[in-house]
Amino acid sequence: MTTNLESDATMRRRRRIVGVVSLAGAGLLGKSLSTKPGSPEFYGLTLGVAGTWTLGGLASGPVHRGWVQDRDQRLSRPVITPVLTGVVAFLVFYLCAVASRHVPVLDRAISSVLRYARVGSSRSVLLTTLVNGAAEEIFFRGALYAAVGKQHPVALSTAVYSLATTSTRNPALVLASAVMGALFGLQRQATGGIQAPMLTHLTWSTLMLRFLPPLFDNDVPTAAALR
Repeated sequence: MTTNLESDATMRRRRRIVGVVSLAGAGLLGKSLSTKPGSPEFYGLTLGVAGTWTLGGLASGPVHRGWVQDRDQRLSRPVITPVLTGVVAFLVFYLCAVASRHVPVLDRAISSVLRYARVGSSRSVLLTTLVNGAAEEIFFRGALYAAVGKQHPVALSTAVYSLATTSTRNPALVLASAVMGALFGLQRQATGGIQAPMLTHLTWSTLMLRFLPPLFDNDVPTAAALR
C-alpha cells in the first residue's frame, strides 16, 4: 500500500504544524514524567500531551486509516493482524524485560516508569495510557509520517518519535520508542494509514501495563512509600 498523495499546500501546512507540535509535545512529555506519580499534575500533563499530539495531528491535514488487500483482491480495514502483532510485540518485550533485570541501568529505568502504573487509580492509568497511545499514532504515524514525504518516512518518523521521547531522560522508554516506532512505521507504510499501528500500539500498551509491573514488584514503590 503506497503513501497517500497530498498537495504541496497540504504538505507545507503539515510541516509547519508538525514542527511546532513536535517541540511542544516533547516538552510536555518530559514534564509529565517528572511529576509525582498519581498526582493531579501527572494526569493533567499526560492528558495535555495526548491533546497536543491529537489536535496537532488533526490540524495538520487529513489523517488516513489505511487498508489491506486480501487474497481475493478485496480491500478491508486492518484489525486482526495488528492486534496479533501487538500480542507478539508484548511477548518479545516481556522476555527482554526479564533479561533487563540483570542490566542495572535498564532495570532502574523500567522500574522508574512503572511507578506511574502502580500509584493511583488503575483505571485512570489505563485510560491515560490508551489515550496517549492513540494520540501518538494520530501525530507520529499520521501527520508526521505524511509530512516527511516519500524519502525514508519510516526511518525519519521513527527518529523524531525517539527524539521526542528523549525528553523523559529514560533510556528504557527511548529504546522502546525506537523499536516500536519502527514497527508502527512499517505498518503505516504497508497499509497507508494509522489504524494498524494504532491497534498494535493499544494492544501492546494494555498488555505491558497489565503484566509488566508484577515482574518489578520489588523495585516499584507503593503509594505510601511515595508520600
